[in-house]
Amino acid sequence: MVHDFDGKVALVTGAASGIGAATARLLVLRGARVTGGDLVRPEDAEGSRPYPDEAAFRRVRLDVTLESDWEGAVGDLLDREGRIDVLVHSAGISAGSPLHQTDLTAWRRVLEVNLDGTFLAVKHGIAAMGEHGGSIVLLGSASGIRPSPGAAAYSTSKAAVSMLARTAAKECRATGLPIRINVVSPAGVKTPMWEAMPFFQDLVAEHGSVDRAFAEMTRRGGGRFAEPGEIAEAIAYLSSDAARHVTGVELAVDDGYTL
Repeated sequence: MVHDFDGKVALVTGAASGIGAATARLLVLRGARVTGGDLVRPEDAEGSRPYPDEAAFRRVRLDVTLESDWEGAVGDLLDREGRIDVLVHSAGISAGSPLHQTDLTAWRRVLEVNLDGTFLAVKHGIAAMGEHGGSIVLLGSASGIRPSPGAAAYSTSKAAVSMLARTAAKECRATGLPIRINVVSPAGVKTPMWEAMPFFQDLVAEHGSVDRAFAEMTRRGGGRFAEPGEIAEAIAYLSSDAARHVTGVELAVDDGYTL
């Protein structure tokens, strides 16, 4: 078993489900002490299932759009552990509607969660890691590399995440801070995010289950949908010392979707 995170302290957002939950679980399995932040109540979280080491995982409520929540979560973690070695920012939302039918409130909400939340993650991650250093991994999307019709707000927010990461990585390098900042950008992944999309709800109703809805999307040319654990492996690599010479990179985990 690989234990490349022995003794490491990690904060993972969006840890209640999907990629965030898979990443938190993988980091614990590999030796890290993980704090998982999310808005979902602990009893409703996918991450509430038993962990390989229950003592190595704790849950906190974290609204990534609120700076006060970041200050509280990061401050508490520093008080308990003395440092943060890894920050994985997985929290995000999507929205699907043609641009000319997207209202300003919906547009702003996607940008608030996906971009403002990422800005706060990077800001407070850098401040917490400081000269001790560490790794920050952000979740982008293949839709931020290759435009996705009907998802202008989402594609725009994820494209901006990539530039934010590159700028922050260069700033850390220029100021001598040993903090690496990278992005993992998946294509389709089997996560609960899809279940909020009206067209996906229609597919579930038509075909009888979430799994059959994903199969239908694949049949229509959507490509193979990845499992959250596959994306977590890429995140773990960029978070680990094996990637200590990698910063400012956007890693597409997309089965060639963006080629």
